Amino acid sequence: MAAAARAAHLIVDRPPTVFRDALAERLLGEQAGELIGYHRSHGDLQILADARTQAVCRSRYTEDALVEAAAAGIGQYVILGAGLDSFAYRDETHEVPRIRVFEVDHPVSQQDKRCRLAAAGIAVPRHVAHVPVDFERDDLADRLVAAGFDRARPAVVAWLGVSMYLAVDVLSETLAVIGQFAPGTELIADYMLPEGLRDEAGQRYVALVSSAVSGLGERWRTFLSPPDVDRLLNEAGLSTVEHVRQHEMIPAAEWNRSDALAPSDLCRIVRARVPAHRTTFPG
Repeated sequence: MAAAARAAHLIVDRPPTVFRDALAERLLGEQAGELIGYHRSHGDLQILADARTQAVCRSRYTEDALVEAAAAGIGQYVILGAGLDSFAYRDETHEVPRIRVFEVDHPVSQQDKRCRLAAAGIAVPRHVAHVPVDFERDDLADRLVAAGFDRARPAVVAWLGVSMYLAVDVLSETLAVIGQFAPGTELIADYMLPEGLRDEAGQRYVALVSSAVSGLGERWRTFLSPPDVDRLLNEAGLSTVEHVRQHEMIPAAEWNRSDALAPSDLCRIVRARVPAHRTTFPG
């Protein structure tokens, strides 16, 4: 659904383009017509416009931050719950200094993506590693290292569209692993706000979508306030850099739009860092 939203943004919404993912439609394969068709036919419906806004804004912010980090010398990019993320395969990302990409996902989901890549004729670059991880059974750090991840070097870790589906203890365990990465490692993750902190648009989205999400077996489990997130990060050895509202994820001028895209306060992004004073890590 996130890939469909990114693909539909290029078809349904008017300039300025927030985020250009030219491969999303190809990765959808036979589902592309149906999933993008909803946006084509009903693109002004707020629920679909909100979905596009969330997908493109978080991707834009994350990849802009990645470009900055890569220019500063960070050479590893870990995508947790990679899904149909297409960063590693897009031509325009070749402008980013060469960075080793580790796509982490459940083995079943990852195999599905690899089949989609093959069917679409999209080659997997040599600097990309697919890392199958079942978080209930596998050790994330061990799996990454086995795939070539260097724990002595900092990385950017993206964790988007996932936290709201996980229990807090699972979030804590994963953050604890990231907190043991090399100093200078950056985490970019989004989280869903609890009811009292959402704005009207965010609350309306939850009311419309929550039952449908639960019906697909993807129930929202965890809602977090910024202080909740700060506490989890601190316990894991990470320092909060900033919390970012949706309207802050792209330049303000790009919200002067003639389409249905508009910011809401439903989800926020947190950017955190493994402090530089950490000089050792287990293993």
